Amino acid sequence: MIETCSKRCMLLGTLCLGMLTVIVLIVESRLAERLSSSHRMKNKTFPTENNSTCWVYQPYKVISECHPCSDFEIRSKSIGVCIHTSFKEILKCENGETVTRSCDRVAYLEKWAYWKFTIWSFVIGAASSIAVMLRMRVLNYRAKRRARQILSNGAI
Repeated sequence: MIETCSKRCMLLGTLCLGMLTVIVLIVESRLAERLSSSHRMKNKTFPTENNSTCWVYQPYKVISECHPCSDFEIRSKSIGVCIHTSFKEILKCENGETVTRSCDRVAYLEKWAYWKFTIWSFVIGAASSIAVMLRMRVLNYRAKRRARQILSNGAI
């Protein structure tokens, strides 16, 4: 069935699937952000600096979002929370205590890694498509030339 589709039909189908993929990714990322902030973080416990757990029992504000620790902090072990996941976030509890907590992942780094993968996949796919089209042109030209030779020789 796919052999009977024209190039225009195949291009239209590919574009529709691409747009559908982008829409699903946008909806999924928005849902993931809502779920991660409300459900996931309440169930996980991460190591904290100075063994303070005020953020578990009291309301807190996130002063600095989850970000990677520097190489110096990891090697020197100056901040103990950087040893576990290499990421940290800074919280301020209601009682005024500032706590550094280890965290799972940095969202913008994961998004960047995903987009790098997507872009490379697209580039490799486009290069492969171009190579296939060029090869088809060469083979079609050879077949036409052979048919012309056979017809000109009067072999039929």
